[in-house]
Amino acid sequence: MSFRATFLGPAYQTLTQLSPTEFEAAALRLFQHQARHCPPYRAYLAGLGRDPARVQRLPDIPFLPIEFFKTHEVRTDPGDWQPQEVFRSSGTTLQQRSRHLVRDPALYRANAAAIFEAAYGPLTGWTFLALLPSYLEQGESSLVAMVADFAQRSGQAEPAFFLRDHAGLLRALAAAKAQPGRRVMLFGVTYALLDLAAEYGPAPELQEVVVLETGGMKGRRREMIREELHQELQAAFGPAPIHSEYGMTELLSQAYSPGEGLFYCPPQMRVLLRDAADPFSVAEERAEGAINIIDLANVDSCAFIETKDLARRHAGGAFEVLGRLDNSDIRGCSQLV
Repeated sequence: MSFRATFLGPAYQTLTQLSPTEFEAAALRLFQHQARHCPPYRAYLAGLGRDPARVQRLPDIPFLPIEFFKTHEVRTDPGDWQPQEVFRSSGTTLQQRSRHLVRDPALYRANAAAIFEAAYGPLTGWTFLALLPSYLEQGESSLVAMVADFAQRSGQAEPAFFLRDHAGLLRALAAAKAQPGRRVMLFGVTYALLDLAAEYGPAPELQEVVVLETGGMKGRRREMIREELHQELQAAFGPAPIHSEYGMTELLSQAYSPGEGLFYCPPQMRVLLRDAADPFSVAEERAEGAINIIDLANVDSCAFIETKDLARRHAGGAFEVLGRLDNSDIRGCSQLV
């Protein structure tokens, strides 16, 4: 049996049932495999002069800079398969978009569904609506694929996506809320939710809806700190906490926040922090720093990603996203680097 088959287990169950101790063992095992069988990662480690055999702990792993997904085909065992789906990041026409080459689209969808249900309960208890205009327009979005799959699995009859039809979205929200025994979740890119809130304010259709913002101003509005953003959204959608998702094109897993901006990783995903000025200073006990992510669902690409996001660690395994290294206020020498 192949490494991949034994690592994922039947129906991908191994990913969703890992204990913390099992996670570390699985991550180290996957690192050893990808260090040899993911060509861009292997070349990166060789350029650093790092011997994979000397890596014995998670903080010792050199994480692949996320920019590699823009410049390389990040694939493990590339001779064994061809991409069945390609996810691309959002971005302006002047930006090069990241590409995640997906071997097994069913893995992405099954993994995303398992993560959601662990956080929010069965998909069949929800109706999903989405305001994701930039993602729909640019195409090949993993977020759009995920929401579309959620809507299909939920069995809802309503269409999920509303490009810029705010009036149509309000009618759909009212109809969905009228269905007994189902809750309503509105996925929205941040600037689009703010546009909806500004146009309709505290309309009754917007109340008692679980709002899940996916981040992103996309240059459409000024950047806002979380407290200000959620306060503005709560003025339109009601006093309930605003939920959030932390995910990206380069990952097949997501972390969710049920409110207060605190995200919790599923069993197959872990966030480690590094000094923003030193990519090799990962420490499991670090309280604040730049985010490195281990995503074991990335078995076919690279599971060890160095991002450009900053975070603070909280009790209970939660983390808070503070901003970005490359688009944040300068607050000292580490930010300049």
